[in-house]
Amino acid sequence: MLEQLQQDITKLISLYEQEKQRADKLAESLAQSKEAIKVYKEQITELNGQIDNLMLSNAFSGGGDHSLAKERIDKLIREIDKCIKLLEK
Repeated sequence: MLEQLQQDITKLISLYEQEKQRADKLAESLAQSKEAIKVYKEQITELNGQIDNLMLSNAFSGGGDHSLAKERIDKLIREIDKCIKLLEK
C-alpha cells in the first residue's frame, strides 16, 4: 500500500511538471501572439494613413472624382474644427 501511494505521488508530480511545461509554452505563445497583434495593428494604422494620403493626393491632382475630393475636404475641416474646440477648453 505504501509503495502504491509513492507511485501515485510520483505519477502526480510527473503529470504536474508536464502540465507546468505545457502552461509555460502556452504563455510564451500567447505573449508572442500579442506582440504580433501589436505589430499588425501598427501596420494597419500606417497603411490606413497611406491610403488617406493617396486618396487626398488623387483628389487634389484633378484626375479623381470631385465629390470624393469634397467629401475628404469636408472630413478634414470637421477634424480641424474638433481640434480647435478641444484647444478652446
